[in-house]
Amino acid sequence: MENKLTVGIAGLGLIGGSLAKAYKRNAGATVYGFNRSRQVTEIAKISGAIDGELSADTIRECDLILIALYPEATISYLEEIAPLVPKSALVMDCCGTKRRVCAAGFALARKYGFTFAGGHPMAGTHRSGFAASSEKLFEGACMVAVPEADDDIALLDRIKRLVQPAGFSSVSITTAEKHDEIIAFTSQMAHVVSNAFIKSPTAGRHKGFSAGSYRDLTRVAWLDPDMWTALFLENSDNLLRELDIFIRSLSEYRTALAEGDAARLRGLLDEGRRRKHEVDG
Repeated sequence: MENKLTVGIAGLGLIGGSLAKAYKRNAGATVYGFNRSRQVTEIAKISGAIDGELSADTIRECDLILIALYPEATISYLEEIAPLVPKSALVMDCCGTKRRVCAAGFALARKYGFTFAGGHPMAGTHRSGFAASSEKLFEGACMVAVPEADDDIALLDRIKRLVQPAGFSSVSITTAEKHDEIIAFTSQMAHVVSNAFIKSPTAGRHKGFSAGSYRDLTRVAWLDPDMWTALFLENSDNLLRELDIFIRSLSEYRTALAEGDAARLRGLLDEGRRRKHEVDG
């Protein structure tokens, strides 16, 4: 009979809390959790999301340790637990940026003999905290994984096997550098644009005049400012490049409007339509 999976989760907010609930529901795993707020840890325990606290003792029992904290806190936590992690364990972070966290994680793993891989669960909502967590959050989602070497087939199989019980339907393998470059466009830019868009004075009068376009564009304006400040600054080089491209594009639309240039405006709109077809079919 296969041994029951033991999972440790540091950070019991939306992502960590959802992971805990998913591993309990889908795999019947033993789950240990840590949160800087003892109250959250106790609530998670009472609700059945975790079996107990992730501590110096229980870390030694874990097959998989997932760290769902901000990047700086993740690095600090990794440094704290590294001497305690069993050599048989896989440790993954769940941060939205990868370069600094992976550099620290790979170095600590080499020093202490365990295995580390970067991770980024591609799922979420505009809500935050354990109260918003759900065992279904990752159903059908992709886990982006950043191993130190992309040709370690045994490790890639191990990552896939260990994350599937949370509901992930696929695993994408990349480097930390490529992850941060792409995520600046697919995630971080969307949050910046949404957050800036909603600041128009007209927004207060949208009711009765808005439908899907408004909802889609403003959904992620309702964000966690502390988390996204940390992620934006961590990836500022890539995000600045995407912002500069976007601002240049916006200025072209503005110029066409200001000059009443219908041909140019139509060309810009058609260019965007065709680009959407190219990238998404």
